[in-house]
Amino acid sequence: MKLKLSTRLFIGFLAIALLFVTVVIVNYQLSRKVLRNSERIAQSQNRTAQSTRMLRHIVDMESGFRGYLLIGNEGLLESYYEGERQLLGSFSRLRDEFEPDEPQYARLLRAQELYERWSAYSHLLISEKRQARLRNPRQEGVDGMEHRSLVEDKTGKQLMDQIRVLFRGFDREELTSREKQRDKLTDSIRETRILSIVITLLALLLGLVSAVVITRLLAGRINSMVQLATRIANGEYHVRLADDEQDELSELATSLNSMAGTIESTISQLERRNQELDQFAYVVSHDLKAPLRGIESASHWIEEDMGDNLPDHIREFLVLMRTRVHRMENLISGILELARIGRVKEQQERVNLRELLTEIIDSLAPPAGFRTVLPPYLPTLTASRVELHQVFSNLISNALKYHHDPANGLVRITLRESPDEYTFAVADNGPGIAPEYHERVFVIFQTLTERDTLESTGVGLAIVKKIIERHGGSIRLDSSEGAGATFTFTWPKASAARLATNPRSAKVIP
Repeated sequence: MKLKLSTRLFIGFLAIALLFVTVVIVNYQLSRKVLRNSERIAQSQNRTAQSTRMLRHIVDMESGFRGYLLIGNEGLLESYYEGERQLLGSFSRLRDEFEPDEPQYARLLRAQELYERWSAYSHLLISEKRQARLRNPRQEGVDGMEHRSLVEDKTGKQLMDQIRVLFRGFDREELTSREKQRDKLTDSIRETRILSIVITLLALLLGLVSAVVITRLLAGRINSMVQLATRIANGEYHVRLADDEQDELSELATSLNSMAGTIESTISQLERRNQELDQFAYVVSHDLKAPLRGIESASHWIEEDMGDNLPDHIREFLVLMRTRVHRMENLISGILELARIGRVKEQQERVNLRELLTEIIDSLAPPAGFRTVLPPYLPTLTASRVELHQVFSNLISNALKYHHDPANGLVRITLRESPDEYTFAVADNGPGIAPEYHERVFVIFQTLTERDTLESTGVGLAIVKKIIERHGGSIRLDSSEGAGATFTFTWPKASAARLATNPRSAKVIP
């Protein structure tokens, strides 16, 4: 009995997980010593930082105190009182980190005693300084102060010097302690590193062996499924995947085969429906055009039979009827042409745009004075010549058909190229189109003039838009009344490759 894939994977991952748990436990035991030494170093650094801050606050107090004695500016005492607030409880907190029999404890105790003496000394002199300035606002220095002798015999300076000596000794002792701890830390790190490297290499070796086994177990089968999915995406719906392992991946392979069969059946049905629609469209076109041609012929027969006896208004009605018949025929042809876009595979070929545009302009036979200006550079595209002809001929013929002054008409075609696409612009100097109609012109059967005034089916620009968007491009209209119109569209360089279909093949992937 074969084990399920999930069971085999679970066993493999469980073995790897247990292996790495063992590595973690061993590394944890080895790192405890390193952590203890690191914590002691960090603790010593914190003590040094605390002592440095305490000494800085004391020095700030001394500076503010001296400045106040000299000039009597109460603002100078801000640093004095701020330092005093910061030092509240600092000595006792730092002492709590040492045992009472340690030298550092004795240093801090002695420093606190000296600081308290200096604090009492400074408070006394500050009080006397204030009283002296109350008696004499022009008082300077220590003049008129009762205990000026304490300043003159440098009692405060001596206390501060002793405090500095004690803090320097404290820092030296901590530095020496840290150096010893760093040596121990280096030794423990070296030991841990060697053992960790050996154990980790063993774990990696076993992990690689497990990974190779799992990869050989899964990679080949997954790659086969990826190839199957890729070929299905490329249109090869007849391919099938053979897998007899009877596990979860086998079920996935069966699902992929079923999906391919479903897609193949759906595509076949869609192709049959498209063929039926094409046949139906041509039959309907023929059946619709036949009575139209009969109506046209009947109108000619009436004119011939009546001859000169045909009233003028009846003759006008017959001409109008033939015009409407021609319009209906053109409309049916336009609908068929629009329906064919995207359903009939057009041949991709190398198309010289300059030759194509020259051919289109000649076939439209513009009146004398109507000019069409082409850009200096036009590329050669790999595309459907028929579709490109439809796009440019519709845009140029629109500019010609709707121009209010064809004798002075101008159509200018420009090109802008980027790494991914071409951007064409077909601009004319015609009457222009109001902004509220810019979207309407691309809708089928929509025209901006009365059909009896200017013959139009309203299908041309809808065909242009559908062709361009099918190739991944876009088209927009920039125009305003009296300022001409510019149709700008993009044509991706990769459109031919995107629309190409791959031949099917009936193969089984082993």
